[in-house]
Order: sequence, then C-alpha cells, then structure tokens
Amino acid sequence: MYCTECGEKLTLMFNHREGLVPFCKKCNQYRFPQFATAVSMVVTNRSKDKILLAKHKEQSDYILFAGYVKKGETAEKAVTREFKEETQLNTVKYKFMSSRYHEPRNVLMLNFLAMAENGEPAIDEEEIDEVRWFTFDEALGAVRKDSTAEFFLKNAIAELKKNAF
Repeated sequence: MYCTECGEKLTLMFNHREGLVPFCKKCNQYRFPQFATAVSMVVTNRSKDKILLAKHKEQSDYILFAGYVKKGETAEKAVTREFKEETQLNTVKYKFMSSRYHEPRNVLMLNFLAMAENGEPAIDEEEIDEVRWFTFDEALGAVRKDSTAEFFLKNAIAELKKNAF
C-alpha cells in the first residue's frame, strides 16, 4: 500500500485505538485503506414470488443488479438510479438488508431488497446480455455458489418467505 497524498510506501504502525494501521512516515499520518462503495439489489416482482437476475456481457453466471454509489449520492438514490439505468424500470420500494466487503473488487457492497414496477425490462445492451425472472430455487441455482450474490440472495429470499417486505 502507498500513501494517497505523497506516494510513499506505507508501513503498519500500532495505533492505541485502532490496532495496526497503515502509516506514512513522510506525512507522519495514519492512512486508513480506501475502497469504493456499491449497492446490490435483489429485485422481486410485486407478487414477491420471482427474482430478476441479469447476465452481463461475456459472463456465464447470472448476477444481482449492482452499481457504484456516486460521490455525493445516497445509497438509496443509487439503488433507484442503477436499476432504472439497467432495465428502464422503476423501483416501487426497497429495504436495506446487509453489507459485505467484496475483496475481488475492493468494494463495500450495500445490499437492498427492491421491488420492481410491473412491466418488461428494457436492458442496457452495452452492459447486459439478458435479464430473466426466476423462482427462488431457480435464482439460487443461477448465481455462483459461495459468492457475494448468493449470500445476499439467500438473505433476501428468507426475508420474502417471512413476508417481511
């Protein structure tokens, strides 16, 4: 890791409140790791019995809808904006579910359960090859096992089965 201010290589130094933290000897400052923030949506229909998944360009697995939170934007605004950009559909309601750090992309994922308005999605063909409605079991079978998507999907399905949304 390198200092975001001066480019100096960081060393781990003990901080009595935080434990081991990257430290820049040149700036004489602790430099906490930075990472992006994104939203992820498990999208259901109004009947709450189907899950909408997407297959991105040149990918074999279906994934949840997701996108980065822009500077100055709330996570809630990112949910509605990203889903609309990718499907041309609005969200009728949404609920925060949980968060999880996704190491492969160095991003904190904030997961929401979202309900789509009725209608057929019109996909953004630059990003997405296909979107499809799945039953709960089909959706679990379509996402990569032991993935962040599967973790969020399992939580959302449990919530939907409890009629808590």
